[in-house]
Amino acid sequence: MIKRLISRALSGVLASLALALSTAATAQNEPIRVGFLTVKSGALAAGGRQMEEGLALFLKERKNTIAGRKVELFTADTAGQPAVTKTKAQELVERDKVQVIIGPLAAFEALAIDDYIRQAKVPIISPSAAAEDLTQRKPNPWFVRAVGTSAQPMHPLGEYAAKTLGYKRVVTVGDDFAFGHEGVAGFQRAFEDNGGKVVQKLWSPLNVADYGTYISQIDAKADAVLIAFAGANGPRFLKQYREYGVKLPVIASMTSVDEGVLKNMGDEALGVISSGWYTAGIDSAVNKNFVHAVNQEYKADPGYYTVGAYGAALMLEEALKKVNGKIEDKDAFMKALRSAAVTNDPRGVVRLDDYGNPIMNVYIRKVERSRDGKLVNAVVKTYGGVSQFWSYDPKQFLASPVYSRDYPPAKNLE
Repeated sequence: MIKRLISRALSGVLASLALALSTAATAQNEPIRVGFLTVKSGALAAGGRQMEEGLALFLKERKNTIAGRKVELFTADTAGQPAVTKTKAQELVERDKVQVIIGPLAAFEALAIDDYIRQAKVPIISPSAAAEDLTQRKPNPWFVRAVGTSAQPMHPLGEYAAKTLGYKRVVTVGDDFAFGHEGVAGFQRAFEDNGGKVVQKLWSPLNVADYGTYISQIDAKADAVLIAFAGANGPRFLKQYREYGVKLPVIASMTSVDEGVLKNMGDEALGVISSGWYTAGIDSAVNKNFVHAVNQEYKADPGYYTVGAYGAALMLEEALKKVNGKIEDKDAFMKALRSAAVTNDPRGVVRLDDYGNPIMNVYIRKVERSRDGKLVNAVVKTYGGVSQFWSYDPKQFLASPVYSRDYPPAKNLE
């Protein structure tokens, strides 16, 4: 009797084990379901298209397979609208059953889906959205960034403008949304900490067509103008800036003269100095191969959005290799993702800090013409291993409010 009971129990255990192994094997044979939030219309559509190109190139290079498993991609157009972004994220998770999301593009889109991602517990890799607090005061355990925060490349630019360029008084003009607010604030903090002064701050709507009103307000006594724009706004501003005949030198955020828009610009961009974690001119074998592949595939140089999506896919690949492709184990996969260190990224080595944000090089770039007459962002200085906290103590940094439109208090401005 006892032997029969033991035998039945053992048979049950073996059957359960066999079922578990069979289920695991079946899962391993199924494709990994990747959601992709991009923008196909509006002011940010050019960036969305470049994100698509970066991700498509990555998947093509790997024959649509990562860590031994096929990838099924589900793409959703957010239209650059927060409410639409949340709806599309829900559809990807609840209808398409995606296991990881790459996207969205804009900071305000990422903020719009933050609560939902926490609730759904879906790993998300940001290829572009740079909202500060997602990896600072309110870190999301399911969120990591393949790119830096809005202010991360602007801190070095602030120091460079004051210490190397010798500017004392700067006027800023930026897009009036989170990305512009945080980027300008980061520049201002580092610039003023190094002896400079932001004497005027102008904000323009994301979809503004005419910058004349803002250009005409610029203080002619300033040493330079800092611009912080996304999408097509950088080229539009610089063209009108030249038409108005303003002679003050321009320094810029990465996206204002990104390779994605630089190809559509003329002499108005020459001499503009900017900062960012990427330029097609990075002199490394990995980047040269990447640039060549993008040139061959899309007849254009890669920029912010292209390398962001490509870098996000590299992080996904690194994490999947660590868990042997078993993305179904969400906790193990998320742990692997947060500890990912990518050594084959076109930007250089990229590793994450304790908050899920990259520590990486930031390049000071200058718009020049190459020998064949093409506008390029030439590297003039490299700041190595830049974190989202720059040279500031993280605890003190996080004890202060997030960078905003009102940083610093208005009374501190002249």
